[in-house]
Amino acid sequence: MPAPALSLRRLRLSDFRNYAALDLDFDGRCVAFAGANGAGKTNLLEAVSLLAPGRGLRRAPLADLARTGAPAWGVRAVLDRAGEGVEVATGVAPESPNSRIVRIDDAPAPQTALGPLAPMVWLTPAQDRLFTGPPGDRRRFIDRFALAAFPDHATASNRYERALRERTRVLEEGRADPAWLDGLEAEMAARGAEIAQARAETVRRLEAAIAARPEGAFPRARLTLAGALEQRLMEGASLEDTEAEFRAALARARPRDAAAGRALEGPHRSDLDVVYAAKDQPAALCSTGEQKALLTGLVLAQAAAISDAGPPPLVLLDEAAAHLDPDRRAALAGELLALGVQAFLTGVEPRLFDGFADAVQSFAVEAGTATEI
Repeated sequence: MPAPALSLRRLRLSDFRNYAALDLDFDGRCVAFAGANGAGKTNLLEAVSLLAPGRGLRRAPLADLARTGAPAWGVRAVLDRAGEGVEVATGVAPESPNSRIVRIDDAPAPQTALGPLAPMVWLTPAQDRLFTGPPGDRRRFIDRFALAAFPDHATASNRYERALRERTRVLEEGRADPAWLDGLEAEMAARGAEIAQARAETVRRLEAAIAARPEGAFPRARLTLAGALEQRLMEGASLEDTEAEFRAALARARPRDAAAGRALEGPHRSDLDVVYAAKDQPAALCSTGEQKALLTGLVLAQAAAISDAGPPPLVLLDEAAAHLDPDRRAALAGELLALGVQAFLTGVEPRLFDGFADAVQSFAVEAGTATEI
């Protein structure tokens, strides 16, 4: 089968998690890491996830990524983008263990440059309680999807959070200088509208990808963004009108927010409602198996949506196959291969990846080593 338009061809680790040094070559096929619990399979997926902006699939502090006793860590990779090789390196230096360095083709680069270079989606066991957990988990879930399609989403989110924290501090301290608050609320309104717009467009693309997928092993979901800004944009409001309305709402809410000690309105309080479409049942009320199937279907739909707009993403699935019956494992392999993506999967046994036949490159993972099978 032809190589995907985007693939990871080489991964080198130095003092990363339980790997003192590791150098792996990939041939463009999907990749399976098999090994006992605790061997370091998820560490390998985490290293790949750091080729995208953000904190990786575990959201771990940078200092925690270094091997025990090591002052720094590094991840180097070679990406193949439609036949063109791109070298990416990231890590921390001993003198700055809390500051992440990114280099692309040996030139310094901001993290945001990684977004369009290597779009990525992932599914981990930590997301198994996504539908029943707090709203913040679902916001991060949809924001990760948005980031894969809209690289500026991370910058907008960071600027919004800074303005939000500063406004809260000013209100709490009772130093409500109107001009200062006006400036902070203008920043919150502009960035908040951008965040909501990226989320709304992401959900539109997801819905189109979901509708295009056949009803099968992974059921279709119906999605609703629960948030005032997102709803206005989904209803057809312009970005400018949404920004102006949010800015006015923030100004009106100053006394209320001061009393509450936090802003009670904005994209930082939005949620994603997911319904099992065929049953018309909220995902939170579905069985554990149904929730896992819905979640897997959402990740596959996101991969399809990204592929429709540009290069296909790298897909990271940590222990996903272990929770599926044989029919669904085969269906997962079939959908990934049909999408034409390079997927990285983990599992305790090689047999979990039998559905890929010869379309998978397998590695046996033991403590600190990975050997092609």
